[in-house]
Amino acid sequence: MLFLISVLLLASAPTAQVTAAPPVVPGPIENLKPGEFFWAPQIAPAGPVTMIVSLKVQRAFVYRNGVPIGVSTISSGKAGHETPTGIFTILQKEVDHKSNLYNDAAMPFMQRLTWDGVALHAGALPGYPASHGCVRLPLAFAKLLYGVTKLGLTVVITDDALVPEVAPADMLADVPEDNHAAPTSYRWRPDRALTGPVSIVVSGRDRRLVVLRNGVEIGSAAIRLDAAVTRTEAFTLQSVDQTGPHWLRLPLPGQSLSQAGELTDAERSRGHLPDAFRAKLEGLLKPGATLLVTRESLASSGTGTKLSVLRADP
Repeated sequence: MLFLISVLLLASAPTAQVTAAPPVVPGPIENLKPGEFFWAPQIAPAGPVTMIVSLKVQRAFVYRNGVPIGVSTISSGKAGHETPTGIFTILQKEVDHKSNLYNDAAMPFMQRLTWDGVALHAGALPGYPASHGCVRLPLAFAKLLYGVTKLGLTVVITDDALVPEVAPADMLADVPEDNHAAPTSYRWRPDRALTGPVSIVVSGRDRRLVVLRNGVEIGSAAIRLDAAVTRTEAFTLQSVDQTGPHWLRLPLPGQSLSQAGELTDAERSRGHLPDAFRAKLEGLLKPGATLLVTRESLASSGTGTKLSVLRADP
């Protein structure tokens, strides 16, 4: 993240001039005070936008074309109203929104993530989780973010403890002598969502890959992994050519710049999918697709609470 800090510091002054004096401040990301943020969209003027929210460090990171263009302090859900983790898409946007659950509370620059009330929006940031499940943002940052997002944009919310995950014994019981043998079972229903952004989620615990298009599951398959998934990783598809897809790693909180860069052939070869499923999946991939690799189960998180991968139906 040092690259993000240095570049944003160089760009913070002109950004502050063209907005309503947002609190764009110098200093390490860890030292941001509640309500402060960095914003430098000129670093990557065009390309697909992805947002990653870290509940652990109470920060939101915005990437465009795989390049970090902003980071902000947040306030997520308090005890009893925890913000769900997983991969979401923006389902609805509204500048002047009022909560229909909490006494018409103002939710400026609302960007809905679930139909049961979880959203990104401007709100009070006391320096700790204090919302009813939403991700609160500084008002100026929420307005700037609203201006660069579109419906269907991918938002990853993570609370990864960065602890190595070992597969349960029953998952390893049927591993063949040839550990590189790909599984054969899969589901493929692209007709469930014919258009929209594509997101892929790989669960290290479940040994399963799920494909979402426009927030709707259109496919899933068993995946055999040569190594344990030790941390959450996120990628955006930069391009597709004759050699295959080129995935660009997005640096997450707690990961150094040296961990960024393109997903290598060696790394791709560690995951084994049914050949027919892989061919179908690669046939629909386009730049801007998102890949999330997580230790957690797609059914439940390590704490026993539901991991909301995506719920796009009201």
